[in-house]
Amino acid sequence: MAIERTLVLVKPDGVQRRLVGEVIGRLERRGLRLSAMKLVRLSREQAARHYDPLKDKPFYPGLIDFITAAPVVAMVWEGPRAIALVRAAMGATDPLAAAPGSMRGDLAVDIQTNVVHGSDGDESAAREIANLFTPAEIVGVALPDEAWLYGGG
Repeated sequence: MAIERTLVLVKPDGVQRRLVGEVIGRLERRGLRLSAMKLVRLSREQAARHYDPLKDKPFYPGLIDFITAAPVVAMVWEGPRAIALVRAAMGATDPLAAAPGSMRGDLAVDIQTNVVHGSDGDESAAREIANLFTPAEIVGVALPDEAWLYGGG
């Protein structure tokens, strides 16, 4: 089964509210593996590269201001269908539309301060990961329970 990589950010509000462990725990229980992690304060340049697809939106300046206001925890997660699994675990961008049981449904109240970010596709994942991690910082190691998680035993 093909392994995907995706970027997950615990946004400044999630870090300030001490929700990093909650986010990590939910993704680990989902069966994904953590392959890189760091606490970082994004520069405005990194933020601009991260949100480049949204640069023409009226809310873009607010995104840049918010994501650079305090540290984020940047992580790379791996597994079969990792992008879709992370997005399902996060829930809808707007917490009012996010299902109970999802991270945003349980932990967020505002569309901007919605705790987490996850890549929305293969191309964005590759771009976002390269913006924050060097290849040497990503350690992909198979875990002993993967045969049971990914259709075997």
